[in-house]
Amino acid sequence: MSYLDFLETKLAAAPVEGHDHTSDDVHDFLFDWQKEIVTWATKVGRAAIWADTGLGKTVMMLEWARLTGSTALIVAPLAVCQQTSREAKNRLGINAPYVRDQSDVTGPGIWITSYEMIEHFDPSQLDAVALDEASILKNSSGKTRDMMIAHFQSVPFRLACTATPAPNDPEELTNQAEFLGQSTRTMMLAAYFVHDADGWRLKGHARRPMIEWMATWALAIRKPSDLGHDDTGYNLPGLTIEGHIIEANIETEGQLFSTELGGVSGRAQVRKKTLDDRCQAAADLVHASDPNEPWILWAGLNDEANELARLIPGAINVHGSLTPEQKADFLLGFADGDFRVLITKPGIASQGLNYQHCARMAFVGLSDSYESYYQAIRRCYRFGQKRVVEAHVIVSDLESQIVTNVERKEKQAQTLTSELVAEMRRVREIGRTAA
Repeated sequence: MSYLDFLETKLAAAPVEGHDHTSDDVHDFLFDWQKEIVTWATKVGRAAIWADTGLGKTVMMLEWARLTGSTALIVAPLAVCQQTSREAKNRLGINAPYVRDQSDVTGPGIWITSYEMIEHFDPSQLDAVALDEASILKNSSGKTRDMMIAHFQSVPFRLACTATPAPNDPEELTNQAEFLGQSTRTMMLAAYFVHDADGWRLKGHARRPMIEWMATWALAIRKPSDLGHDDTGYNLPGLTIEGHIIEANIETEGQLFSTELGGVSGRAQVRKKTLDDRCQAAADLVHASDPNEPWILWAGLNDEANELARLIPGAINVHGSLTPEQKADFLLGFADGDFRVLITKPGIASQGLNYQHCARMAFVGLSDSYESYYQAIRRCYRFGQKRVVEAHVIVSDLESQIVTNVERKEKQAQTLTSELVAEMRRVREIGRTAA
């Protein structure tokens, strides 16, 4: 027996320890393919739903909680909590209030809280917990991540919901597997990943065994046809991405022409030198559009956001120094049409929020994070969008390196996600045939 074979004996298929339900038990608001996912997840008991943006993770999560636990806690980013509570009531007829600590939990039911408040809840009083936007496990500090995993390890039923993760991202996969109690981070890394000068990467021969194992507790879907269903209604009207290049005019020592960013300090210099021009270009786009047209302007720096707010009277700048409650009120207010232009950072508003009423956005600069860029676009470009979404990317001529890097990551993510979906569907078909 090889070492990999030995490790795989330790990573047995996820035990079926949940509840048996049929589609008839799931609320009729859900589509047939959503009902299929919910009944699968309730049967697994400790499962991950990796569904692309706009596929209804919220309603599937709420139904999982209703069918799985008598006292269930849903944990979400604060800005998303009220939105989730609203969807529960309006779409499913479920009362799922936002609560701040255990004293607010007055009995059985579904309760919603934010990630900042989880230490105020007694896990022994819960029988089900669901993490919305579970990728927060990856983006948190090690101490915070470990606390979240440890805090809920005694809760019998657990669900992790997020957009489809890349199958070679050890941070994303190992954290969710450990939260769900399917494997420890150490065991999973030893079985499927190798560490070298570039960090952890998936072993070439381990991809298929890993995905076969993950398919016992995780389900990935980009569109209904991934489960053999009709995509009607999920074929979006279109997305156009337009680049706007601002000339940097920065003199670089030792170069006749400035051609490279030169690391973090070089990027900061370019962002600062071109800030006024980039912000003015974004403001011009907003002012040239229909006066009733909603816009999201994604800033990377506080100075960018402040300048945009100065150039666009009436715009609301949702920034880091606001209280969590203020952020939530403004972000939900934009969804309700309380104001026309939202200025914020991807780190504040790029996950979980539904802004289908908006079809115009601009990135006033760009970071190397493909995930951040993708999630930001998907706030508007998602199920329910009725118009072609226009995304404007405003960068200096020297930042083309960043654009190229994001494009490379995008292609890699699309390829790996396709492999993940295909392999998981193959494993499910084998399981159905065997049954």
